[in-house]
Amino acid sequence: MPKEQPAIVWFRQDLRLEDNPALCAAAETERPLLPVYVLDDDSPGEWNMGAASRWWLHASLGKLRESLGGELQVLRGNAAAVIPELANIHDAQGVYWNRCYEPWRTARDRNIKATLRGDGRVAESFGGTMMFEPQSVTKGDGTPYRVFTPFYRKGCLEGMPAPRSPLARPTFSCVTNEQPADAIDELGLLPKMRWDEGLRQAWSPGEEGARQRLGEFIENGLSHYKDGRNFPSKPYVSRLSPHLHFGEVSPQQAWYAAESADAPANDVDHFRSELGWREFSHHLLYHFPQLPRSNLQAKFDRFPWRDDAVALRRWQKGITGYPIVDAGMRELWQTGYMHNRIRMIVGSFLVKNLLLHWHHGEDWFWDTLVDADLANNSASWQWIAGCGADAAPYFRIFNPVTQSQKFDPDGEYIRRYVPEIACLPTKHLHAPWEAPAAILDKTGVRLGVDYPEPIIDLKMSRERALQAFHGLKGSAA
Repeated sequence: MPKEQPAIVWFRQDLRLEDNPALCAAAETERPLLPVYVLDDDSPGEWNMGAASRWWLHASLGKLRESLGGELQVLRGNAAAVIPELANIHDAQGVYWNRCYEPWRTARDRNIKATLRGDGRVAESFGGTMMFEPQSVTKGDGTPYRVFTPFYRKGCLEGMPAPRSPLARPTFSCVTNEQPADAIDELGLLPKMRWDEGLRQAWSPGEEGARQRLGEFIENGLSHYKDGRNFPSKPYVSRLSPHLHFGEVSPQQAWYAAESADAPANDVDHFRSELGWREFSHHLLYHFPQLPRSNLQAKFDRFPWRDDAVALRRWQKGITGYPIVDAGMRELWQTGYMHNRIRMIVGSFLVKNLLLHWHHGEDWFWDTLVDADLANNSASWQWIAGCGADAAPYFRIFNPVTQSQKFDPDGEYIRRYVPEIACLPTKHLHAPWEAPAAILDKTGVRLGVDYPEPIIDLKMSRERALQAFHGLKGSAA
C-alpha cells in the first residue's frame, strides 16, 4: 500500500499542545502528523532573536519535543524554502500553522502559502497567538485605533465576539523522527560563555512550566494584582510574558483562568486589560509596520537626542548611581526579566534624564529579555519616549528617587540587586549621595568606590529634557 501522506504542523510561537488550533486542525485530518520547528535566522533581518530569547527557545523546544514523544523535527534555514521542501520530501497532504504578525513573518508566510497551494497542497493558518486578530479590530471607518482604551473597550470587548474557549489537546500519532537526540543542541541556541545560571534558576520554560506559573499567579497573585503589581518585591505580577510570547500558554487560557478565579472583579479586569495591552501592541505593529524603528509621531524625528556611549554603558550595566535604576538593570541581566514598574522607571531615565535615543533601550531589551517581543518592545519604548500611539506625555518624567520610595519603601528590591549598599538604613537607601558622612562611614559605603556617584543631576536633566520637548511644539504630528 502507498505510504499515507502526513500533515505537517509547523510550530512557531505556539510551543504547546493544548489550545493549539493548527495542531487540532491537522489532527482532524486523521493523518500522521509531522511536527516541525524551523529556526529561521534569514527572514527577520535585524530582528533575529536576542541571546536571552534563544536560551528560552532551546529549553522550550526540548520540553515540546518531550511532550511529543521525541517526534519534533527541528530544522534551520529560510522557512520560505525549508517548509515547501519538507512538504515535497514527505509528500505531505498539507501544512498547518498559527499566524504571527511581525511584518517579516506576514510577508514570508504569504509566499509560503502560495507556494504550497501551487504545489497542490493544503496550506492553512489559524488564529492561535492572539485573542483578537489585529486585522479584525478597526474603527467604524476602517482605520486602526491609536489609543488603547477605545481599542480595548470598544473595539475588542464590544466590537468583537468573546475570545474563543481554549481547545483540548487532540489525539494524534506522529511520523517517526529520525533526527538524532541532540538535534536541538545543534541549533546553537545556548551561549558559548555560560552566563545563563540566573535564568536557569528563575524560569521553567515549556508548556508545563507555563501551566504551573499561571496556576500560581491565579492562586496567589491575582487577588492583589491591580495595586500590588506596582511593587517589584511583591509576588503580584503574573510573570507570564515569556510563556505568552513563545506560546507555551495562550492568552485565551490566561483570560478564562482569570474569569474562573475567586478574585475581586477589579483585579480580574485589570489583569485582562494587561492582556489587552499585548493585543494593542500587535495591532499597532500590524497596522504600522514601521513601529520598531520610526517614531509614530513624526515631530520626534527632529528630537535632539544625545550620543554618549559611556552613559549608555553605565545604564546597561546598572551603575548609574540611582539604586532603583541599577537594581532594575541588574535584575534584567541576571534573570532576563524586569518588573513592569521598573521598566518604566529605567526607560524614562534613559530617554529623558540621559536623553539617549529609545532605540538604545529597545535594542538592549531585545537582546537581554526572555520575553522580548517585537510588538510589545517597540510599542512600549515608543510609549515611554512619548513618540508613539497613546504615548505617555513627554513631560511625564519618572523621578527614580520618589518612585523608589513609593514602590520599594522598605528597600527589599534594591537590597536584592544592589547588595553593595544593602547595609544603608532604608531612609538613605534610595538616595545614598544624600546620606550624612557619618552614616556612610558607619556602614562602610564609599561613594565613588563601592557604589557610583549619580551619573547625572535629576533636576538639571529634567529641565534639559523638557526644553528639548518644547522645541518640538508646532511641528507636524
